[in-house]
Amino acid sequence: MIKDLKLFQELAELLLEEEQNNPVAKPIATDLLYHKLDLSLNDKGIVDEELKDVLSSIIRTTPKTASKLFFNQLFGGRIGKAALGDLLAVLLNNSMYTYKVAGPQVGIEKVILKEISARINYGNNSDGTFASGGSMTNYIAMLMARDRFDPSIRTEGYTKKLVAYTSESSHYSIEKNASFLGIGRHQIRKIASDNYGKMIPEKLQKCIADDLNKGYHPFFVNATAGTTVLGAFDDIYALSQVCNKNDIWLHVDGAYCGSVIFSNNYKHLINGIEFSDSFSVNAHKMLGTPLTSSIILTKDKKHLHDSLSNDADYLYQTDGDDFNLGKTSLQCGRRNNALKLWTLWKSVGHKGLEKIVDKQFYLAKIAREYIKSNESYKLYSFDDSISVCFNYKDIPAKLLCTELYENSELMVGFGQFKGQEFVRLVTINSTLQEEDIKNFFSTLERYVRHKILK
Repeated sequence: MIKDLKLFQELAELLLEEEQNNPVAKPIATDLLYHKLDLSLNDKGIVDEELKDVLSSIIRTTPKTASKLFFNQLFGGRIGKAALGDLLAVLLNNSMYTYKVAGPQVGIEKVILKEISARINYGNNSDGTFASGGSMTNYIAMLMARDRFDPSIRTEGYTKKLVAYTSESSHYSIEKNASFLGIGRHQIRKIASDNYGKMIPEKLQKCIADDLNKGYHPFFVNATAGTTVLGAFDDIYALSQVCNKNDIWLHVDGAYCGSVIFSNNYKHLINGIEFSDSFSVNAHKMLGTPLTSSIILTKDKKHLHDSLSNDADYLYQTDGDDFNLGKTSLQCGRRNNALKLWTLWKSVGHKGLEKIVDKQFYLAKIAREYIKSNESYKLYSFDDSISVCFNYKDIPAKLLCTELYENSELMVGFGQFKGQEFVRLVTINSTLQEEDIKNFFSTLERYVRHKILK
């Protein structure tokens, strides 16, 4: 094992060097992938030096998500103490379903859940769990909402036509999860959003009323704290009033930007969160932990237990249910995704997490100010968002982003809102500095000048 750790250190040093010298890896076309790299699996193994060479080539050609030129997804960067926790979790290799096999790691997860619950004023009867990603935390929320509406569904199946509601700007997992749950994609009502990307509460109320008149059964509303494209925050308080009036479960999908709960400057963006029934947040997004660290909480732990628990005498042999986390988890075997958040949180404290969150809004402000000061750009974003959407010299966003990627200049994506396509710069990497944001624009402008408008 010591020998393998030394090899790992060499490869890690290579990765850090590549991030500095070649921050945007030259992409390999899919039809050339198996010709360019030796990814084959054979009868005989290879010696360490050969393995090192193969792994080195893979590292060099893999996208560098921690580089200062990666703005493509809703995650990015690398925070050392969080990475340390993840590496320790790999070496410890505990599964999080029982206290017997996870020991103090269970306590670590429970402390995180308790602290986040306190921050959103969920009360002492709340609980939560870690899942494999934001799509799965949204799935668990829909599952709890379904079972609250009609507990017999767990044993007898569906006898009523259930409908759920979400913004037209929300994450695609809501539709996908409706398919998984057997509700059906066509039973998801997409509610119109305003020009800022926020769901319109009055439209939601009207749609619910129409469905009730038609004999449907509304059971779930999904609000978003940080929409995927514009980074918009739905008005949680107003939506909670609609849900309370109609006795409907309100979930807040905070996978992208729910971590504003740690910021005194920005937590107002989720005012009313305490009136929701469930809340999810991804620490691997705004907080910068390695993938994945996805959390869901519910105000009443009864719903989590009712929807996810199942007895298994061969597994739950010691300790109480409170410390046997498999009783409130979608999964049985589950890797430890709590330790990396705990090591980060423990090392920097509440104030440190606040600085991480605030830094992203500061970087977004720098980007918006640059765009506003240059008449060649058109801005589509607004304040209080870490997604900066724009177009440059009327060049099609898809063309620009694709060329920047294929020529190893920048990794940045594009999005659409109300029929308008634009570049989407995401400032979620809190390790960036002001000069890195300005370098993004200078790189883009230089490429356009020499390659597109030459």
